[in-house]
Amino acid sequence: MQEIQRDRYLERLIRRKGNRQIKVVTGLRRCGKSYLLMKLFHRHLLESGVEPSHIVEIALDDRVFKALRNPDAMLSAIRKRITDSGQYYIILDEVQLMDEFEDVLNSLLHIPNADVYVTGSNSQFLSSDIITRFRGRGDPIHVHPLSFKEFMSVYAGSVDEAWDDYMTYGGMPQVLDYSLPEDKADYLERLMEQVYLRDLAERYRLRNDREFEELLDILASAIGSLTNPAKLSATFRSVKQKTISDKTISSWIKCLEDAFLVHHAKRYDVKGKRYINTPVKYYFEDLGLRNARLNFRQQEEPHLMENAIYNELRMRGFQVDAGVVPLVEKGADGKQVRKQVEVDFVAGKGNRRIYIQSALQMPDAEKMAQEKRPFLNINDAFQRMIVVRSNIKPRVDGNGIITMGLPHFLLAENDWL
Repeated sequence: MQEIQRDRYLERLIRRKGNRQIKVVTGLRRCGKSYLLMKLFHRHLLESGVEPSHIVEIALDDRVFKALRNPDAMLSAIRKRITDSGQYYIILDEVQLMDEFEDVLNSLLHIPNADVYVTGSNSQFLSSDIITRFRGRGDPIHVHPLSFKEFMSVYAGSVDEAWDDYMTYGGMPQVLDYSLPEDKADYLERLMEQVYLRDLAERYRLRNDREFEELLDILASAIGSLTNPAKLSATFRSVKQKTISDKTISSWIKCLEDAFLVHHAKRYDVKGKRYINTPVKYYFEDLGLRNARLNFRQQEEPHLMENAIYNELRMRGFQVDAGVVPLVEKGADGKQVRKQVEVDFVAGKGNRRIYIQSALQMPDAEKMAQEKRPFLNINDAFQRMIVVRSNIKPRVDGNGIITMGLPHFLLAENDWL
């Protein structure tokens, strides 16, 4: 397989060099965190003129470094490597394998010429840990599975063929090592069962493993649908004939989110400029893992396309919500009726906002009007966009609404300016 450039994350690492914080590279296991630090960032440092002796790399899952899993031995070994006043880059992979690793990393911050970068596995090193374990001195950089553009950069085939593969098997880098569909499917199923679910069971000492996995199946079956713990609890009672409290379901969902398997989009009232607490929408970090959980059934392209757009927005650094636009219209009896229409995504980055609709097709004027209706009832000047499955180039109508094909959206060099 050709080398995949992960420039988005490499640039983030480069911008954070020397900021006196612990750069914590997070993300799903096997999504490329070690590759990013130990190969791409390492190469950048050398090309920037850093002497090899000033790069201290330790992969703690390598038995060669077993002795350094002792915290005092680690600190001693690193201090011995720092022999002058020049900048040293300390890169620790799978740092959770070291005892008392939080104390070690915080101690490294007391070395003025040490710049620290770490990765860790999901079983003991989850997103919620970063806030508490490093006392405000952790700088997280979240690495996603391959974007469609990264996937396409090494794919031998057309854009449409690549999308079909990406929609089915997702963007876990090692998927590209397999050529046969059954091998790709087997790899993803093993990854889900033997790595992610096992990690969660070990960390949280989960009881009712089967019900926990059934919850994951329910979320996978309903990506992009509005739901909440109470509704999911009712689903267990009516469909599974099992009683699982909404409090338990809420805690299970938090486990899945902390492990980066799923993410939620809160509802945002565009006109009222406020969040609506419940229900929310859930999306999967990787389409292939979602599909593997359902044995590659339920391949509904509209939902998978919506999930891919959500992921692309997050990869580009946007905060993503599900939009709600309240309307007042005349009913059949002439009386005013209050309604709500949805905007699939309200994406924000800094002072910028984009409203986005995902539509598999817009075959006629009626469907087009349906997709544009929320946009025409938003009274601000932010960008409005409809993404369709076809390969059409971006075009703008008289209301300033952009329509573009999914390939143009996913492969765009900029953020659709």
